[in-house]
Amino acid sequence: MEPAPVLPAGENAPSEPRPTLVRGLTLLDSVLLLVSGIIGSSIFLTAKDIAAPLPHPVLFLLVWVLGGLISLCACFPFAELASMFPDSGGQYIYLREAYGDLVAFLYGWMLFAVANGGSIAALSVAAAAYSGNVFPAVSEQRVVFAIARLAITRAHVFALLLIAILTYVNVVGLRWGALLQNVSTWTKFAAMSGFVVLGFAIGKGHWSNFESHGVGLAMGLSPTQLVSALGVGLIAVFWAYDGWVYITWVAGEVRNPRRNVPLAMVLGVIAVGVVYVAMNMTYIYALPLNEIATHETIAHAAAAVLFSPKAAGWLSLMIAMACFSAAATCTLAGARVYLAMAQDGVFFKRMAEIHPKWRTPAFSLIGQGVWAAALTLSGRYDQLYTYVIYGMVLSYTLTVIGFFWLRWKRPGIPRPYRCTGYPWLPGIYVLIGAAWTLNTIITRPTEAFWGTAIVLTGVPGYWYWKRSNGKPELCR
Repeated sequence: MEPAPVLPAGENAPSEPRPTLVRGLTLLDSVLLLVSGIIGSSIFLTAKDIAAPLPHPVLFLLVWVLGGLISLCACFPFAELASMFPDSGGQYIYLREAYGDLVAFLYGWMLFAVANGGSIAALSVAAAAYSGNVFPAVSEQRVVFAIARLAITRAHVFALLLIAILTYVNVVGLRWGALLQNVSTWTKFAAMSGFVVLGFAIGKGHWSNFESHGVGLAMGLSPTQLVSALGVGLIAVFWAYDGWVYITWVAGEVRNPRRNVPLAMVLGVIAVGVVYVAMNMTYIYALPLNEIATHETIAHAAAAVLFSPKAAGWLSLMIAMACFSAAATCTLAGARVYLAMAQDGVFFKRMAEIHPKWRTPAFSLIGQGVWAAALTLSGRYDQLYTYVIYGMVLSYTLTVIGFFWLRWKRPGIPRPYRCTGYPWLPGIYVLIGAAWTLNTIITRPTEAFWGTAIVLTGVPGYWYWKRSNGKPELCR
């Protein structure tokens, strides 16, 4: 056996290539990820908030169509940005390229601290609570143990178990994470399809509920009042459509991302719009709008009318599955944003590492899971998310403005997909997003103040990480 060659003094042995993420998500995986991330619990809860200001069947359904169209106005410029920067991190990268890394970091900090971490906590607790309606063993009523004023219920324990499972499955491989997400999404689709088809086929509903019963389409409102009523209804609708941005966060693991990410965004939002309209038509078939406006849990009430009160148990399982599926998407996608931040030197250094065996952002996933678990035990995730939701809409608006800026600033970047309806459709979204944000600041100043304060708490951390890693400002 020949001896190993001896390197000359001063030369280092070639280092092992660093592990990279795997581009293993197909177009179908991408569409399912986007749809799963959008459809959580909101479609089962928001009808009351829409039926109250819009008690006419046509307007009630129209606002769901408008919500989808307005979301597409944002998806089109996001799709062009995704074709320009097909890397994991998505919107974080778009903001960094347009405004520099401080603005991008504050967006990522908002996701980690509240928006995405809080979503995982809220969805996991909701999945546990709805499962408890069918399986009393996970009922929220019994306290397992208490620490000071913190009472840990069985539902909390079950929610923590779900977070641990989702984190572990995503750590051990992208394919396993995608498989879990796909199976849960198809199960959710099957349950919702069954609810709609059986509701119209054998349900005890009434087609007369689709009639206006003497109320005109304008409901006696002036054009200004009608626009205002539609705006109020859109508040709940926008919340229901939120999540279409998730696919951009995992763009670095999508096959042929310059084609598939934009296509997944458009196809996914259209698919969600179809599902939402179908579900709401089923609600109207079950109950007239004046009754829909009185029910907090409209899906439960509709199932009881269409089938029987016993059907509520199966409905609870459907909602639990919807929440679990959405939590799976949040878990898979969110960790990729923190990975990009850490690789830029503005977050925890270990989160920049990719596992050499599983080729996943393992430490980013684990950190995300630990923080989501902490938020679950705190019980404050819903309140915190309410504070920053206006910041999420503001971030979308800033990104679309940044899209216009990058068109002018960096025209030479390849754009395999160019924004549909440019400049009018993205311009419409900027106007709507800006008006929405301004209205929130005026009408809900407390939430806007605390939301801004939460985001700004990240500034000291930003400067700490910048100085610790010695990285210059990343403003292209």
